[in-house]
Order: sequence, then C-alpha cells, then structure tokens
Amino acid sequence: MKNTKVKSVLVCQPKPETDKSPYFDLAKKYGLKIDFRPFIEVQPLTPKEFRAQKINILDYTAIILNSRNSVDNFFRVCAELKQEMPIEMKYFCVNESIANYLSKYIQVRKRKIFVGKGTETELFPLFKSHSKDKYLFACSDWRKQDIEKFMKKSKIAFKEAFFYRIVSSNLQDLSNVNYDIIAFFSPADIRSLFENFPDFAQNKTIIAAWGATTIKAIKDDKLTANIQAPTPETPSMVAAIDKFIVEINKEK
Repeated sequence: MKNTKVKSVLVCQPKPETDKSPYFDLAKKYGLKIDFRPFIEVQPLTPKEFRAQKINILDYTAIILNSRNSVDNFFRVCAELKQEMPIEMKYFCVNESIANYLSKYIQVRKRKIFVGKGTETELFPLFKSHSKDKYLFACSDWRKQDIEKFMKKSKIAFKEAFFYRIVSSNLQDLSNVNYDIIAFFSPADIRSLFENFPDFAQNKTIIAAWGATTIKAIKDDKLTANIQAPTPETPSMVAAIDKFIVEINKEK
C-alpha cells in the first residue's frame, strides 16, 4: 500500500451497484476510504404539474434526452397521460449510453435515434441537420442553457418541458463533511452542500469538480476546484483523482 496524504474521499453520487467500479480499484490502490452519498435527489413531477406547463408532447417531432432521469421521467409522464409515441418520433440523445437506455421503453431498431458524443453542445450539428423539426427538451428545473441559446440563435422550433425537479438531499446525518477530497458533479451538488452546511469552509479540503458548470458554481461560492475533470489527460473523475494523488506523493 502506498503512503499518501489523501486518506478519505466523498463521492457525491450513488454507490456503484457492482464491485467492478474503478472507484474501488482506486481505493485499493492507495488504501483510501471512499464513501458515496448523493447530494441531490430526483423528484418526479405529477401529471397535474406537467399539465400546468400547457405542453402537448405530440405537437413535437423530436425529443431531446440528456440523462437516464430524463428518459425515465419522459416515458413515465407519457404513460400517465396515456400518450403513445408515434414511430416517426425522433430522439436526440447526448451519448450512446442514453440511446441504448431507450430500449427499456421502445424498440430502438425501429426508431429514429440520433446520438451525440457526450455533451449537449455536440448535438448542435445534428440539430442543424434536422432544423425543420420541432424539438421538446425533456429536462429538469436544473439544467444548462446551452441548448436553448443555440436553438434561439439558429431559429429552430424548440421548447423546454420539465418532467422532474432536482432537490437537495438531507445530509444532516453526515454531521460534517470532513473528507480529504470531496468530488462534486453538478452545480446542484454545491447548492445542496450549502443548504445542508451553510457554514462550510473549504480549509484543507481538496475539491474535485466535474464539468465547466460545476467548476463555475464552486468558484462563485468562493471555493477552489483543486481537481478538474474531464480533461484530455484525465477523461474520468477517477483518473483525475488518481493523477492528483500521484502528484501529491511526488511532493513528499
């Protein structure tokens, strides 16, 4: 076991369902204590809440899906409203994983599915190629504005529809957040941190951040993102933490 100044890590996500997660490999490699705790929760909108938006899903020809939560809640609302998606409906998915997840609800091979390379902005060329469609973005109340801005600029018919909301988890049982590294994955994680621990001070805590919007939220709250991912060198959070620990060890 290697000696390291980092002994504990808190990952603000659900615990992996299998032992094959790279987080467990990282823990074994450096003798780390790694805890998993989601800082946010998904709260589905009721059919009544969805109807209040005065949106008719079948008025649109294309659905934008940016997460498994968006897929689950989109088809949940469709089922509750007894709206069956026509076979010609197009689905624009942020990445291949989400596209594959659609098979839980529809026969993928018979549908028109378009796949990005991992981020919402990488869908933009696809939107331009299908600029005559009317797009419905199945999202939560906590989302980035990139798609909306692009659609307005490109004069493509577009509407956001909330199917679920993101709320802060109750973290009071943690009593404190005394970890060497805390890994955050969204601006909502930062919101939850301060809602649960309004007096939180970073001090010697190493903060790891996933994505530009999370990094910005951290800076906006006068914190420092010591570890940033993804980058070409560290495409995953595990890789970024691993690289940081290696550099810490070199300094000893």
